[in-house]
Order: sequence, then C-alpha cells, then structure tokens
Amino acid sequence: MARRIGEILIAHGACDQEAVDKALETQREKGGLLGEILLKQKAVGDDAVQKALAEQFDLEFIDVIDAQNVDAHLLTMIPITYAKAHLVLPLRRDDDEIVVACANPLDYEVLDDLRLYLDGEIRPVLSTQGMVFDTINLVYDRARETSDEVLGDLEEEGGPETFDLEEMIDIIDATDEDAPIIRLINHLMYRSVKERASDIHFEVFENDLIVRFRIDGVLYEVMRPPKRLHNAIASRVKIMAKLNIAEKRIPQDGRIRIKIAGKDIDIRTSIIPTAYGERVVMRLLDKSQVRLDLESLGLDGPRLSVVNNLIHRAHGIILVTGPTGSGKTTTLYASLVRLNKPDVNILTVEDPIEYQIQGIGQMQVNPKIDLTFASGLRSFLRQDPDIILVGEIRDLETAEIAIQASLTGHLVFSTLHTNDSASAFTRLVDMGVEPFLVSSSLVGVIAQRLVRVLCDDCKEAYDPTEEELGKIGLTPKDVNGQLYRPVGCAACIQTGYADRTAIYEILVMRENIQQLILANADANAIKREAIKNGMATLRMDGARRVIQGDTSIEEVMRVTSEDFQ
Repeated sequence: MARRIGEILIAHGACDQEAVDKALETQREKGGLLGEILLKQKAVGDDAVQKALAEQFDLEFIDVIDAQNVDAHLLTMIPITYAKAHLVLPLRRDDDEIVVACANPLDYEVLDDLRLYLDGEIRPVLSTQGMVFDTINLVYDRARETSDEVLGDLEEEGGPETFDLEEMIDIIDATDEDAPIIRLINHLMYRSVKERASDIHFEVFENDLIVRFRIDGVLYEVMRPPKRLHNAIASRVKIMAKLNIAEKRIPQDGRIRIKIAGKDIDIRTSIIPTAYGERVVMRLLDKSQVRLDLESLGLDGPRLSVVNNLIHRAHGIILVTGPTGSGKTTTLYASLVRLNKPDVNILTVEDPIEYQIQGIGQMQVNPKIDLTFASGLRSFLRQDPDIILVGEIRDLETAEIAIQASLTGHLVFSTLHTNDSASAFTRLVDMGVEPFLVSSSLVGVIAQRLVRVLCDDCKEAYDPTEEELGKIGLTPKDVNGQLYRPVGCAACIQTGYADRTAIYEILVMRENIQQLILANADANAIKREAIKNGMATLRMDGARRVIQGDTSIEEVMRVTSEDFQ
C-alpha cells in the first residue's frame, strides 16, 4: 500500500506532525488535496510536496528541466495556453513513450488528453509548478527565436518592401520557403490565436517598433522587431488585406479571412499614418469561439427575462450602448439568433458584417458607392422585413429612418455610443430627433460593459473593508461571506483573470420616462426615474457579479464610469 503524503513529508523532515494534523482537519472540513492545503498554510514548500508525490506514485522527480533538450516538434502539438493552464510540458520521446513534465500527477484527464494530442503513451515526470511554468515560457518562446531567425533572414535578404499575394489556406501549413516577413506575420497571428488575443498592434515610434497583443481587454507587449522592418511588415499586412501598398498618407481599412490551426479567423485591419510611420492594428474574430446565446453572455434570471420581453416586441427600437469593444454587436447577434425562425424575415445593414448567420439577410455598407446605413435602411423597407438591424445610428438621417421603420410596424435593433442607457435618449435629441418621436419609438435601451472573470484556479477569498464595498454601493450586510480578488497563476498567465463576461444596465420605456423625454430632462433625471422603476445600473450589476465571485471590485470600478451610477 502506498504511503500517505503526510507520512512521507514527515519522514523527509519537510514538516512536523502538528502541521499535517492541522491540514488534515482542514481537509475534513473543506475537502481538497492535503499537499495543496499544506502549501496554502505555508507549512511546506512546493518542491517538498512534489518530491513527496513523486515518491508516493513512484515517479521521477526533476529539479531542473533542461530547456535545450525539449523536443521542439512536440511543442507544436500542444497549444501554449493548454500547457500553461494544466502545467504540462512534453519533453522528449523515449522509444514508444512520451516523457511529459507535470505538476499534478492526479490529473488523469489531462494525461488522457495528452495521449490524443501527442499520439502516444505518456510517462509523467514531476517537477515544481514554478519550474514547469517557467520552462513553458522559455521553450515556447522559441517561437520568438523563430521570429528572430526570420528577422535574421530579413537581414540577409535586405528587408523586402512588398511580396506577391498568395492564397492562404491555413497559416500552419506555411513552409520555410515562404518569405521571412510572411513567416513572421503568420507566426504572430498564430500566437495571438493561441493566447486568446483579440487584437494585434504594430506601434511605430522614433526608434522602436513594438508588437502588442490585447488579451481580455488589456494590452501586453510581445515583441520588438527592428524599426527598419516596419515598412516591410506594414506592406505585408496591406497585401493580405487587399489595400493600396503605395498609399501611406491616408488611413486605410481592410479585412483578412484566413484559417489558423483549422479555425476560421476574420481579421479587421486598420492602418493609419503617424509621425514615425504607419501604425497597424489587426482585430481578430475567432468564429469558432463566438457565443451567440444570451445566457452565455452574462444575462440570467430577471435580466434575461426583461431582455426576452424586449426583443419579442412586435415593433419599436431597441438600442445597445457602450464604448467600442464592449460586446454590443455580439449581444445584438445573440438576440437575432433567438428570433431567427422560418416565418420571420430579418435583414441587417452593417459596417462590417462581423458574424454571418444562416437565414438572415446581411448587407455591408460601402460609402464609395453611397451605400450608407441610411440608404441601406431605406432600401430594406421595400424588402418586407419583420426585424431590421442597423449596425450603428451615427447621424440624424439614419435615426429618422429607423424611427419611421419602427412606427410602421418593424422591430429595429441598433447601437449607439453612449456611456449609459439614459444618455441614449438625450443623444438622439441632440442629433436633432424630435423628443416625441424618441419617446414613442424607443422601447428599451441596454447599456453594457465587459469585465474580466477571475481565474478559478487562483482567485483568493478575502474580507473586504467597508470603504472597498462602498465603492460599488455595497455594505457588509450585502456580502454573504467573503469576496474574491485576483492573484495570478500559470493558468491565467499571471494576470489573475481568465475570459470576460458582460454586465448590463437595461432601461425599459415606461410612461414616466416618456414624460421626462418630452420635457427634455437630462440623462441623470431619466436614470434616477429608471432606478425607481427597478433598473439596476451597470455598477449595481457589477456588484452582483462581485458578490457571486465572478469578478473583483477593482475590475468593476475599472469598466464603470466615475459619474453618477
């Protein structure tokens, strides 16, 4: 019979019986693994626990992983995000076995996954969490070394400015014969998808060229290529996006559609001239990861019921507001997917079309031929639609046509750039729309923000102060137990957060709100009245998610405005 880990630790002199007894008592009360409990109680070190586990399961323990001898081919078969999330690193092939360094020998599901990933039997060896994590960073950064090799190739080839456009089936299939700049851009796109980045930034300054990824809404620097390669990089991106490579004086927008590791990726590209050269931003949309159902977006309980009632209205305008990148379009698409039935005619006019949905007629605006939101919307009314989506209400003409459509029996969805729901009404009036048209056509406004979700593997429970709670309108009585805050671990790349969810403010039109709009009341007066009607503000909904343990006070404060909430 295998010895217990507590006995092994005592025998090694790593801790005493009193510490083990205390940990066992905690284990009986709250469950969990004894080794992890001892680590949290700081009774032992990580290396001591891992050595004890190795002895308990008769596995090899390695203090130091030699990064130079890690099989680079095996790394291509395991995404870095998976390796970091589960703290596993394939090292080498030994005959019919694949040696994998890991920190948790009890995670049998991961070992089974690795058999499929690597197509072979797995022989785990144990190391400390820190050693596995650090080595993962080091060996996967050979991808950076690959970039360095590419940059070295460019030195030899003189840094070409342009390249022939080729059809990209899947960038993973790119070969060494491809031009070095092509391989560099492919590498960055592949890496961005692996690390869940939503944007790639190429930022040019007087002496530097910096590449950054936006992950869960926050920018991280990933590379600094030599400044002299800037023109070649910008030219390659322009070619992929079918833009004019000779034009460097005006902004250009384009689109790239490619496959990365079998995933369909849509990339919106923006290039603008700056004092030191063209700045390039690529926004990635992984269509395989798109969640187009309202529940998965953060709506539940009463809020989901309110939104359901709104979107099933026979006519009227429903607006979704918030800053760029707050998930407005995704919420609108999720609503359309719910309404998409054979007996309903749904048409959209967008800039650009972000998701293509079967059964819905979608049209992209094209200012070059005077196909704007307003002209597209006007044409739609002759197509016998039941539901219309207008990508954004930007001007008075679009607003007036949308209102006329809603008043003639159509349900209209659109977005507006305002800070909160109440400001949508005053924004439309400021555009020049008559208050009586606003009050009679709008049926509801949904304001939203995206907050980062705390990493389940490392979030830490704590007792907040009254001052902290007061920031989001809570008191100690509102909090049933402890709240959570970010820590940082291998699974979340030391950020403390993994993924994002939305918080909502849903303002439903009522008679008292209509009276305020007709009286030209300001946004704060409308908001106060809506709160009396039962509306939860963005910060209130954020506070609810904090109490549920989904996010932190700091994150809610970061994404909600400082004004009246």
